[in-house]
Amino acid sequence: MAIAGAAPSSPFLGHVPFHLGKSSSPHFTHNSVCIFKVKALFWGSRRSVKPAEKALSLGEFTLSGADSLGDTGTSEKISVSVVSSISGVSPDKWDSCSLDATGPQQFNPFLSHGFLSSLEESGSAVEGTGWIPQHIIAEDESNNILGVVPLYLKSHSYGEYVFDHSWANAYYSYGLSYYPKLQCSVPFTPVTGPRILVRNTSHRDQVFDILVSAMKDLAVKFNVSSLHITFPTANEWHKLEEKGFLQRIGMQYHWKNRNYKNFDEFLMDMKQSKRKNIRQERKKISAQNVTMKRLRGSEIKASHWDTFYKFYRNTIDNKWGTAYLTRDFFHRMGAKMGDNVLLVVAEEGDELVAAALNLIGGDTLYGRLWGCLPGAYYANLHFEACYYQAIDAAIELNLSTVEAGAQGEHKIQRGYMPVTTYSCHYVLDEDFKRIIDDFLVRETAQVKLVMNLLQDSGPFKENVWN
Repeated sequence: MAIAGAAPSSPFLGHVPFHLGKSSSPHFTHNSVCIFKVKALFWGSRRSVKPAEKALSLGEFTLSGADSLGDTGTSEKISVSVVSSISGVSPDKWDSCSLDATGPQQFNPFLSHGFLSSLEESGSAVEGTGWIPQHIIAEDESNNILGVVPLYLKSHSYGEYVFDHSWANAYYSYGLSYYPKLQCSVPFTPVTGPRILVRNTSHRDQVFDILVSAMKDLAVKFNVSSLHITFPTANEWHKLEEKGFLQRIGMQYHWKNRNYKNFDEFLMDMKQSKRKNIRQERKKISAQNVTMKRLRGSEIKASHWDTFYKFYRNTIDNKWGTAYLTRDFFHRMGAKMGDNVLLVVAEEGDELVAAALNLIGGDTLYGRLWGCLPGAYYANLHFEACYYQAIDAAIELNLSTVEAGAQGEHKIQRGYMPVTTYSCHYVLDEDFKRIIDDFLVRETAQVKLVMNLLQDSGPFKENVWN
């Protein structure tokens, strides 16, 4: 019997009446609701799900058309399966899918086998941390892998950077379980890139559709509440709306290279007051006897990673956060990613006092993590290490963009402007899907309004930013 009810007021979902196919929870005091909110995130009841420990078949599919991959002949059938570790896929085959999905000019290091395997092998994205790998693989009859999807079964909402905690609270308020859920993403990495990684063959569109259907089928098979695809490309985002996914947008801050020859040329595009402020901030670094260096690949030694891990933990501790990444991750990632890693370091004398981790893509420099010596303070060092050194590096390497991640409106006055990010959400419960969809419509309008206001307050001269 359907019972009419109203979700408890939420800063995200609001106070919206709707019908559920189960009896609603009894009324609680405000304090009781707060307790349940915590339980929804940490200790609440969960759906009974048994993840795939070995290869799990999701069926065979027939492709229309004759051509298959390369010169391997024709094949009209592909099999789709789930693997419980990325180690079950050869690095070459995974990376071929990733590179075809992005194109060589837009290589995304976070989608590489090296980066994703470092997360698993280091114990950072594994069952014990609430990230159970359940990657989907599409393979033809000649054992060619035509597509892969980085997918995880999750027992919480941390490390995603697209926030759905209020959705979990609403589920729990009605006695329903939000966790586990399926998450298609790069763990701990709010970087836009393709999520359904498909080889460039004549079957590309068909394989894409089959992989999306496989994810949805797996969500039903596992009896999860929802399937989330975070930070996909705009093209994927539009395609997935047609396949029943709810659409959501967010905002990040990126710097754009307008064929600058040097940092001063970039500054000349800025308003005089902003240009003056940046020059003053950069001058203070040398005045504090701090030397900046940019290290790549083999220049980064094991000692650098050990020290950077201390800096990383210091940043986490200062923010009362959780250290998602282990020390071993940095060593493994550095060894596997080679020259795609750029570590900006700050030294005072012979001592390393701060560092910022970046990864280099085909046309983008991705700023990821920052940290400094516990108890140390150097004026404007964070701006120099994370923003200005990244701009210097992008100009030097002829990269078109620096992605500085989410949060921090202070980035705008330093040349990083707001851009749209995307996510897609497949909610199995029709009642909650309707309510979440209504919330997303309202949220989208607010995000667009904020972005327009921020664009109008930008630091660039008129007509420079578009």
